[in-house]
Amino acid sequence: MQAAEKEQGKRGLYIFQAAGGCACHTDVKNKGAFMAGGRAIKTPFGILYSTNITPDRKEGIGSWSDLEFIQAMRQGKSPQGQHYFPVFPYTSFTGMNEEDLLSLKAYLFSLDPVSQKNKDHQMLPPFGWRWTLRFWKFMGFNDERFRENTSQSALWNRGAYLASSLAHCGECHTPRNLMGTLKADWHFAGSEEGPEGELAPNITPDEDTGIGKWSEEDIIWFLQTGQKPDGDDAQGLMGEIIDQGYQYMEESDLKAIATYLRTLKPISNKIEPKELGEK
Repeated sequence: MQAAEKEQGKRGLYIFQAAGGCACHTDVKNKGAFMAGGRAIKTPFGILYSTNITPDRKEGIGSWSDLEFIQAMRQGKSPQGQHYFPVFPYTSFTGMNEEDLLSLKAYLFSLDPVSQKNKDHQMLPPFGWRWTLRFWKFMGFNDERFRENTSQSALWNRGAYLASSLAHCGECHTPRNLMGTLKADWHFAGSEEGPEGELAPNITPDEDTGIGKWSEEDIIWFLQTGQKPDGDDAQGLMGEIIDQGYQYMEESDLKAIATYLRTLKPISNKIEPKELGEK
């Protein structure tokens, strides 16, 4: 049993890395404890703080059962039935399979517990009223598992699962409407209001505004190193995600992501920093 648990934890580490190392749950700026939360995440609706996901039984998730962990990841609900704000990307994680979820839980439960209380969010009303999320979910959330496209290759489907569910790329790289839900018609077309106020570039294969001129090798190299074909490099949150997660992924999985991205519908959407004073 111990050997099986060790192997599950090892697989969970890989799932953790493929999810970008859950970078938002460590307050790097203030030298916070690993996965203990407290990181400020700026959104158009206010500032939210990431939660403690260490196995501390009181302040973290150490008392959660397998079913409670799956419920949180797939439905955005706490063990007490409280709705989570969708800055926690359960809207993408809902597509994950059970094996990956339980492996991820096994890894998180192997970490050192940290007794650090979660911070209260600073959100504008009515967006901070948690009970309204019940209606938000009814209008814009699909609790569905990833389904393979039988007309595509196994490699493409692996890439689609990784990019759309596990790595949750769309949560940053897809713009949102006034309700805060992702615009399906602008899948991966970039956003000027990404997490923490950062720009999230267009990663569709549009040649002028996206990554259409990038080769498969360019995409793989970027995810491994953060280096772009033009010599620039990834900064901010994307840089952290590569450093803490993607660089450790198997090249076959990175190739799968590249294969998927290169088949997306090209969308012309130029993402640029706004001028000072521009709204």
